[in-house]
Amino acid sequence: MKQIIQDIKNGDTLLEEVPAPMVKSGHVLIQTTRSLVSLGTERMLVEFGKANFLQKARQQPDKVKEVIQKVKTDGLKPTVNAVFNKLGQPLPLGYCNVGTVVEVGSGVEEFKVGDRVASNGHHAEYVSVPKNLVAKIPENVSDEEAAFTVIGAIGLQGLRLVNPTFGETVVVIGLGLIGLITAQLLKANGCKVIGFDFDPTKVALAKSFGVESVNPGDGIDQVSFVNSFTNGIGADAVIITASNKSNEIISQSAKMSRKRGRIVLIGVIGLDISRSDFFEKELTFQVSCSYGPGRYDDAYEQMGQDYPLPFVRWTEKRNFEAVLNAISSKTIHVGPLITEKVPLEDYQKVYGDMAGSKSIASILLYPDNAGELKRTVNIASHSFSVSKGIVGIIGAGNFTSAMILPCLKKTSANLKYISSSGGLSGTTLAKKFEIEQSTTDNREILKDEDVDLVMVTTRHNAHAQMVVESLKAGKHVFVEKPLALNQEELNAVLEAYLESKKNVSVGFNRRFAPLAIKMKKALGSGNTPMNIIATMNAGYIPSSVWVHDIKVGGGRIVGEACHFIDLITYLSGSKVKSVCMNAMGANPAENTDNASILLKYENGTNAVINYFSNGSKSYSKERIEVYHQDRTMIMDNWKKLKGFGFKNFSSASSGQDKGHQNQFNQLIESLQKGENQIIPMDELVNTTLASFAAVESLKTGGWVLVD
Repeated sequence: MKQIIQDIKNGDTLLEEVPAPMVKSGHVLIQTTRSLVSLGTERMLVEFGKANFLQKARQQPDKVKEVIQKVKTDGLKPTVNAVFNKLGQPLPLGYCNVGTVVEVGSGVEEFKVGDRVASNGHHAEYVSVPKNLVAKIPENVSDEEAAFTVIGAIGLQGLRLVNPTFGETVVVIGLGLIGLITAQLLKANGCKVIGFDFDPTKVALAKSFGVESVNPGDGIDQVSFVNSFTNGIGADAVIITASNKSNEIISQSAKMSRKRGRIVLIGVIGLDISRSDFFEKELTFQVSCSYGPGRYDDAYEQMGQDYPLPFVRWTEKRNFEAVLNAISSKTIHVGPLITEKVPLEDYQKVYGDMAGSKSIASILLYPDNAGELKRTVNIASHSFSVSKGIVGIIGAGNFTSAMILPCLKKTSANLKYISSSGGLSGTTLAKKFEIEQSTTDNREILKDEDVDLVMVTTRHNAHAQMVVESLKAGKHVFVEKPLALNQEELNAVLEAYLESKKNVSVGFNRRFAPLAIKMKKALGSGNTPMNIIATMNAGYIPSSVWVHDIKVGGGRIVGEACHFIDLITYLSGSKVKSVCMNAMGANPAENTDNASILLKYENGTNAVINYFSNGSKSYSKERIEVYHQDRTMIMDNWKKLKGFGFKNFSSASSGQDKGHQNQFNQLIESLQKGENQIIPMDELVNTTLASFAAVESLKTGGWVLVD
């Protein structure tokens, strides 16, 4: 299928060929008929993409600070690689989509195949959209009119925050697409509306809707005009839909407001607010969040958990429906806002010169028959010289892009597939790393007899299922940690492993790092007990991020601290016998990321893992201390290794990224030689069980046996 994307690195706006998405649970798959180009939002993205690196940095000072801090802690080369990796990820454009439902995911009851719907899907021939971001279109509303649903909901949410009453005077600053719809909604609400814009065409259009519209470029002072219009009272409310970096807009909004007036910002402006302007009038100022309640809440948007109507009357979905009803009843008129209708293949007529465009609303027209759903796209042509080491990758996120693929390209692996849920990220990586095919259908990888290794790099909740399916398809498997999120998943993996007689590898890369190998060699293999202290200065991750969700990420102890459990198992040459974990706080949750894990090993080794997220980023992220037979060894952040009491031991330096490379080198080499897996399965299982036991220990308050 075709999809419009913005290349952030070189600034190009492209019509890309990508595989159509699979319909997910709780989603509907829509074949697009029309989509509306939001010139304000999309112009900002396009212009940002076209900016040079210095201009990009100036627009994102907070990101620059993060980069500087990363250089201090991780070094220049890893930081540069991370920045370029991020810039290499294109953005899908568009969020005003109309089409017909062609597939319905499990758990969706309110839609059926054939329904005409509006959604916030991208500019693409097919889009998979969560049910709470989709609304049915009334029969008397055309596809072109319905394309205004989402953009109208943005204006409607701003209006709801203003909460205007009948007869109030409301000023709309900026009569672009959102401003013109907002002004009509205010008129329908019984308000007297004043509109300001410097474009005479937009001013004239607003007047045709009954708005008292003014062009300040004609020499009219906006504040004086409002005061005159309201007989010296001032505006009851101001809604700002303009996009301008100037601080003058917020200042004028305050000055034209009455005492205790309300100001709501929908657009993007300078916000250097004068305290006196707001203090003297006791003004309220609020920023409107997109389409309404539910926006950016994964529970609402991705998991389909609706807010109860008696308590949250207007969610984003219900705002969509309200806008469609307003169009249906002719309460608002969106037809006059359409400046141009452009076939999808001629998209450059819209995007070629967005900075100079005078269009209010541009509608993209899609082919009536987009053809068969194509979920695999050929990217490169390869003739693989060996019959083993042919790889299919499931997952195309940041870690795959930044770490896994760069390492794999340095091996003799033959990359045949990469699968991604939406198609775009996989296609981007397939082109960058010369992978033969990009797909959204994992079954294509599993049924291909050429593929002998499946690499699973998805979110954690999909790991165990994909491992089981891959083993049952007769494939060797590499899966990023964790192997499973609970005992039931682990049991399923073990059953499939024993039946398949295929290798399973987990991304426990620390044991493959050069400094870890040097530590192991120096400590010897005498199976004698030792004391080990491992500190992970993991850093703060917001609680809303998926890794904290027990059902999706498993929490950071199961999802990340397992790295150190495996490393200690490797260094000690033994397996975990029992675990006790204590966490910071009076009543720590099971997804805590501030905890100390005490591990007892079968050979008597005593180990402590301090996994903390509340430390300074300027301190080393990872540190290992080993005390053994009157000797001490300290590894600092995978950069330096020092030994005390060792004979003929010299300090060493290296980099953790070599651990990933070493692991993949061994993985592909063992596969091509038909050798056993690179980490024994009993150790993988023991490490996974130990991470489960740590969480269980937090609940029980005591030691938990690992068996």
